[in-house]
Amino acid sequence: MYHAEITGWGKCVPPAVLSNEDLATFMETSDEWITSRTGIKERRICHCEFSDMAIVSAKHALAAADLNPLELDLILLGSLTNDSLCPNTASLIADALGARNAAAIDINSACTGFLYGLHIGTNLIRTGAHQKILVIGGEFISHYMNWTNRDVAVLFGDACGAAVIETTDQKVGLLAAKIGCESEAKYAIQITNLGSAYSRMSEEFLYVDWNFEGQEVFKRAVKSMAKASEDVLQQVGLTIDDVSLVVPHQANKRILDALGKRMGIDEDKVFVNVHKYGNTSAGTIPVALAEAMEEGRVNAGDYILFATFGAGLTWGAGLIRWGERVTPLKESSAELPPCEKTALEILEPQIKRYTEREKSLSSLD
Repeated sequence: MYHAEITGWGKCVPPAVLSNEDLATFMETSDEWITSRTGIKERRICHCEFSDMAIVSAKHALAAADLNPLELDLILLGSLTNDSLCPNTASLIADALGARNAAAIDINSACTGFLYGLHIGTNLIRTGAHQKILVIGGEFISHYMNWTNRDVAVLFGDACGAAVIETTDQKVGLLAAKIGCESEAKYAIQITNLGSAYSRMSEEFLYVDWNFEGQEVFKRAVKSMAKASEDVLQQVGLTIDDVSLVVPHQANKRILDALGKRMGIDEDKVFVNVHKYGNTSAGTIPVALAEAMEEGRVNAGDYILFATFGAGLTWGAGLIRWGERVTPLKESSAELPPCEKTALEILEPQIKRYTEREKSLSSLD
């Protein structure tokens, strides 16, 4: 039986930082209010296109694996904030990388996109259909933010990560996974005026809005991630004590703490970077994995547990057995185009537009 070893990893986080103090300059909030509820101190704001972040993270992952893009036979992109729907954004990335021999597929399962891509890619390698796959997860979520909706706007940021998986006969890589969807709660996280179900003849189509049922999401997220994690451990006959590192979806600190408590995970085994980046949706796990590698948190043979959830409400978990190599074979100098603006300067037109709309709607009440 073939297995799919993670041989490369990479990330891309935009340089522009939007702090809690920055948010307090245009909405009623404070650093204390945000930090006490979410654990988030700052987030990154993209100044270019989403595909630029994806390409940079992909180049770092390919360098770590010392893989020529021509060797790739598939690119799987997990994201809901793609550059375009037609052509699909995975094809834009394939062209930019020079991956002429790769099929290219977009996956939209919101925050679970990277793990779903890793699950799909691993099983394609197991069947022998593919040998070298690039899996990407990330978001340009600030592009779709209503900056007058405080409860949502404080949570999210922009970032992207990537991983290369390759065929091996060693029992490493994603050993077990469990994915699912609580579709009865599909509207607990919803972005409106985005998609063909919304009339383009309406002026409201020009404004994106969010429905985010925080308490419902919290309860379902903790329960589903814990259950999925228990399931994958049972599949391979292990317990949580065998896991060296847990890399969960970085939604907010409260959810991470509740998941750890429910599963009986030592706090020092849970990788956390939500305070630096906020919730980057499909980008959280690959970015966290890349940083865990940079910080020396992963050793040869370690069992690593991924757990995630997102809109839909999709959920999943995966158990990784790391291979022998924990350092990149090569490094890439790839980076985003220079950013000449602060995060607030980048967002200024959007903030102004949504603030004016909010005032206009309030005047009608």
